[in-house]
Amino acid sequence: MQIPEIPNLIHYAIPFFVVTVILEVILSVKVKLHNYEFKDAGTSIVMGLGNVAIGLITKGIALGFFYLLYNFYHLFEIPFAWWSWLILLFAEDLCYYWFHRTSHVSRFFWASHVVHHSSKNYNLSTALRQSWSGGFYTFIFWTPLVIIGFHPVMILVQMSVSLIYQYWIHTEYITKLPNWFEAVFNTPSHHRVHHATNPQYLDRNHAGIFIIWDRIFGTFEPEVEKPVYGLVTNINTYNPIKIAFAEWYKMLCDFFISKTSLTNKFKYLTKPPGWKHDGTSILSSDLRREWEEGKKVEL
Repeated sequence: MQIPEIPNLIHYAIPFFVVTVILEVILSVKVKLHNYEFKDAGTSIVMGLGNVAIGLITKGIALGFFYLLYNFYHLFEIPFAWWSWLILLFAEDLCYYWFHRTSHVSRFFWASHVVHHSSKNYNLSTALRQSWSGGFYTFIFWTPLVIIGFHPVMILVQMSVSLIYQYWIHTEYITKLPNWFEAVFNTPSHHRVHHATNPQYLDRNHAGIFIIWDRIFGTFEPEVEKPVYGLVTNINTYNPIKIAFAEWYKMLCDFFISKTSLTNKFKYLTKPPGWKHDGTSILSSDLRREWEEGKKVEL
């Protein structure tokens, strides 16, 4: 099987990202639907550029790992054919869903993913606010595709396609799309929910391209109440380095400094963000449960 070179789709998409962010800024100023915070947007852009630069290393690590695994064992010989790409479109998106969902319920993965949620604004520049550390280890969620028999090059290309698709959904200018589209695909409305801190929206809508996974696995929440963006406890800084590593620092402090058993220390890595060994935890699930109980009382 002849293996094509890996096209760096993210690099090709950068000019499109730049142009659309500028257009959104102009539209924001012109229509004044919302204010564009330039410090915040600047931070997101710097973090995006850092992610692309670090990606030169992390993509190499991921590709090398995928090749080692692929050469060691894979179930089927899947060719570079149109039907292979169609199957991969859905298979890769399912892997992304579980990566994304896990990143909200395991602090070890949240430590890198929190970066993307750290802005209190929601616009196209927010899509560029990407992790500097996640690429070193989150690729493990895509290993089932290698074992099945998808070539590592195919997997990395489809991962880039997914990331590019998710760029345009970071906007408030698109309200609702046709019902059939909203039923199948991830949209700005669905993803606004994902970025919101409203209790009913926490840890919902983990979709990449297809919202069907959230509907199937019970994590879907429609946009009703106006979203409030950011984190339950915001980082409150424009410093890219602090944003990139703040949660890593807090997590490791809890692991090494907390006076508790070794088992509990490891729980600071595996349990959801907000978990504490002394029973004072306030988790996203707790906030959601309180909201649901409040709604029942109102009824």
